[in-house]
Amino acid sequence: MSSSSLAILSGMRTPFCKAYTAMVDVHAVDLGVSAVAAALGKANIATGRVDEVVMGNVSGPADSANIARVIALKAGVPQNRIAHTVNRNCASGMESILQAWQILNEGRANTVVAGGTESMSNIPLLVGKSATKLLADLARAKTLFAKMKILSRLRPKHLKPVPGVMLGLTDPFCGLNMGQTAEKLAREFKISREAQDRFALDSHVKAAAARERCFLSGEITPFETSPGNLIEKDNGPRSNQTIEALKKLRPIFDADGSVTPGNSCPLTDGAAAVVLTRSDLVDSDSVKPLGYVTSYAIAGCDPSRMGLGPVYATAKLLKQTGLNLNDFDLFEINEAFAAQVLACLAAFESDEFAKKELGLSKALGTIPVDRLNIHGGAIALGHPVGTTGTRMIITLLRALKEKGLQRGLATLCVGGGQGVAMVVENSN
Repeated sequence: MSSSSLAILSGMRTPFCKAYTAMVDVHAVDLGVSAVAAALGKANIATGRVDEVVMGNVSGPADSANIARVIALKAGVPQNRIAHTVNRNCASGMESILQAWQILNEGRANTVVAGGTESMSNIPLLVGKSATKLLADLARAKTLFAKMKILSRLRPKHLKPVPGVMLGLTDPFCGLNMGQTAEKLAREFKISREAQDRFALDSHVKAAAARERCFLSGEITPFETSPGNLIEKDNGPRSNQTIEALKKLRPIFDADGSVTPGNSCPLTDGAAAVVLTRSDLVDSDSVKPLGYVTSYAIAGCDPSRMGLGPVYATAKLLKQTGLNLNDFDLFEINEAFAAQVLACLAAFESDEFAKKELGLSKALGTIPVDRLNIHGGAIALGHPVGTTGTRMIITLLRALKEKGLQRGLATLCVGGGQGVAMVVENSN
């Protein structure tokens, strides 16, 4: 392991819960504090040894603008240490790790906590521009008569809320929401509704099995939502999910499409954190690292085909490292949509795609499905957008360690047309 490699001393996360369910009243700050405290405890590192905190977050709570700083202080990190928040949409949980790596390599810090937090339950409902102006006029009005005159302009249209989550999931450049980009890939790669539903079913089967044998509990710190109410497991995986139930669901982004709530990831609440240092700073007094990050790549692509981001990023990564897909033992591709992952798998195998889109002479290769997302993915586990990238790294390293395998690839698509890919290695 090179001295510039990133050592992950520990990684922990909260349970992931579907939005508007068990964690509906939990603030993203509190989720983050729980994950950070658990990761530090797992690494046996006191808060006083933390030099910096970097957290990914997408929905940006208005009352915690730099949420990483709030989390750091509430977790007990000393006030004279620094913290900042990053947002690369769905890759924010990976971006926090990459920024921590850069901080460590430049010698600014020796120990950094990175991760992500997201409460999608608490993304606010907004009001439209006309209602905003009316309310602003009302606030400035000095007399009761002036206020009543302004209120007389109030119409039902002013009361119609604008869901912040829908704005956030719609790309302002191409005008498509994330589900519509998945529909586009399903058409382009001729991915059937049946294939998507079967992929979704497999995600639930694998995640439910991992939960039942308590593999996932090894990375989850229980979260108390109220006195005596302790959440210990993810509530997304369905042990009783069936293909028949999935077939009954209607498309939600295109009436004639194939992307349904069942073969898409759900809105989710949750946080994750990792404790990081440089590999050459790991000594005999440190806990044995969970693993290492040895390389990464970030690529851009057409926002309307954002789901293909993992292919572009992985192609860039393989070129940088000289590795090929056969050099990886396990793979994680975030399951934003079944159609999106299946499109990526097809693109990896396509000579035509490689020549036309990647400037290569032949396809990148095949990702064996029996080595992909072996404990389920976001369709079952959920996708708290600022958190998932960190969760993927934790789960992948733990899977490598459990199976005695060496190297894994974690990659995900990013709203807005990007992809991130990371190489992780077991510490043996």
